[in-house]
Order: sequence, then structure tokens, then C-alpha cells
Amino acid sequence: MRKLTGLLLAATIAFPTAALSQETINLTVASSHPLAIPWVGMIKTHFMAETDRILAEKGNYKIEWNEAFGGTLYKANATLSSVSEGVTDVGWVFSFLEVPKLPLSQVSSYAPFSTANPPVQLEVMWDLLQTNDAFRNEWEQHNIKVLGLTGTDGYDLYTKQPINSLADLNGMKLSAPGVLGSWLRGTGANAVDGALTTFYTDIQTGVSDGVLSLALGVFPAKIYEVAPYITRVRIGTAFSGAVAVNQDSWDGLPEEVQEAMVAAGQFYTESHGKDLLERHEAAFEKMVEAGASQNPPVTISEMSMEDRQAWVDGLPDLAGEWAADAETRGLPGKEFLKAYMEGLRARGETPARNWDQAQ
Repeated sequence: MRKLTGLLLAATIAFPTAALSQETINLTVASSHPLAIPWVGMIKTHFMAETDRILAEKGNYKIEWNEAFGGTLYKANATLSSVSEGVTDVGWVFSFLEVPKLPLSQVSSYAPFSTANPPVQLEVMWDLLQTNDAFRNEWEQHNIKVLGLTGTDGYDLYTKQPINSLADLNGMKLSAPGVLGSWLRGTGANAVDGALTTFYTDIQTGVSDGVLSLALGVFPAKIYEVAPYITRVRIGTAFSGAVAVNQDSWDGLPEEVQEAMVAAGQFYTESHGKDLLERHEAAFEKMVEAGASQNPPVTISEMSMEDRQAWVDGLPDLAGEWAADAETRGLPGKEFLKAYMEGLRARGETPARNWDQAQ
């Protein structure tokens, strides 16, 4: 007993108030998509974990996270409003499905075939968030603060039947999230609005014949089971949203916690971008392996360069239309489009179509 008392006394002398002075802060973190989706899983493994790590270094604060991932609090069509209204303190906002409220955030969605480099794209978008008042206000006016950005890996086609040429798309029903359905204009395919959480059932029930989607989402969602024919088109990547915090919740946090979350948000964004780039190709190998024994098995083919270029050239002036529409609403659409495209080119990207220049 004397030995135990001595150890306790020594611990008290070495760490006199650490345990007693630490404040616990309760925060809810949520998403519409499950943790199996990479950028959602990384909210936990990177953003939350890094916040916890930074705070633990000083020991003044600890966050008790109330996790509500996988649509337990809200679905994909209510991500912005749920963070804005405080349904959750921290959450992933899916900008693809928030076109009217987040118009400038759609710039990459109306400029396909521009980049296949997620880290570069996220770097450009983060720079615009810091330097462009209209873009920053677009988010902050909804009572939220952006902490980290999310993007996609490359988009391709996943269908029930094989696609041998661009002409095969004519008359097909292809699911795509929100504005990305516009990438099918000029191909003859009909866009069906949906998200990773609905794609499997939509194909299974005949609502669509396949999807325009991304490998890192298709693989964990097992969409290859119902759409086993993968056609590599290499349409490119897109900015998809943000990890954000309700502004009222944010204002109530100690400065030390705010600083930790800002640093964690940057860590999340950078790690997420690298993860998208590094795991994209591996996801195709995993789908082929996982779908080898199904009937029909997963098969990958490459769209010819001629058909891909015909797709690019056949698209209407998506970005020009988008920019003009933004201008009618008092937003700097043309200026923002130019800044986005110049940001990509300045970082070494070579868009298949320079959307900010007259065609």
C-alpha cells in the first residue's frame, strides 16, 4: 500500500493538474455516406484523429465525438442544410447536389476533361477559397466554416452491357450525381440523377443502365456487381464538397480547438488528394479480382482516343453556359472560370479543352 501511495504521489507531483484541468467538448460529426467511402472514412481517420492528436499534445481539451455517419442523421440531399442548421456540428457537404446554393462550387463540374490530378485540383480550389471573396461568401453565408475540401478520383463508365464505341451510349440511361449528368450531353445518353448510395439499386431495378462514376466510390459500394462492364474514358476529376462546421458551433469553441481543427482540415485535404491519386488504379484491379467469379465477370476496356476526343468535342459549351448563368445572378462566373483554369495550367495541367477560351 505504501508503494502504491508513493507512486500516486509521484504522479501527482509530475502531472499536478493535467487530468483535472482538461475540458471535454462534445461535438457531433456526420455524413450522408458511409465510412466505407474513402473521403468519408478519412474524416474519422485523418480529420478527427489529427484534431485529437494536436489537442492531446497540450492536454487542455479533448473532443468527445458523437459519430453519425452513413445517413443516420440526414441523406445526400440535405448535407448543406444539416450543417447550416446545426443538425450536426461537423459534416461533409456534398456540393454536387447543392447547385442553386453553391453555384461557384460547380466550376469543375462544368469543365470536364480538364485534370485527372486530385491534389492539384484541391490546391486550386483551396487557393480560390482564400482569395476569392464571392467563393468564400458562397459557403459562409450558409452559417458554416469550411475546414477541408473533398474531390473525386477519375470518372469512367460502369454499365450492364459492354460499350464498344461512343455510339453505344446513344439511348442509354446512365446515373450520375447532380450536375455531372451534364457530361453526357452530346453523347445521346440520358442522365439519371443519383448518388453512390442509390446507384446499385437504380441499376438493379432498371432505373438506369449503368453509371458515370468513380472507382474509389464504385468499389466499396460494389456497383461492379450489377454493372460489370467498365469503360475507361478518363473524363477527369471534380471538386465535390467540403468538411465543414456549423458557424455557431465554431464560435463557441476555444481558440486552441479551432486552431487544431484548421490544421487537421488542411492535413485531411492534402491526405485525401494523395489518396485519390494513389488508390485510383488499384481500385480497378480490386474490382476485377472481386468480380472474377460473378456472371458476367468484371471486364475493363479502354475507350479509343478518337471516341474520347469526339466526346470532348461534342460537348456543348458547358462552362460558358454556366459562367453566363452565374453572371445573370450577379456572380463573377467568367472571372472565376478563368481563375480555375489558369490555376490548373499554372500547376502543369493540360486540359483537353480550354473552357475559359473561345472555341
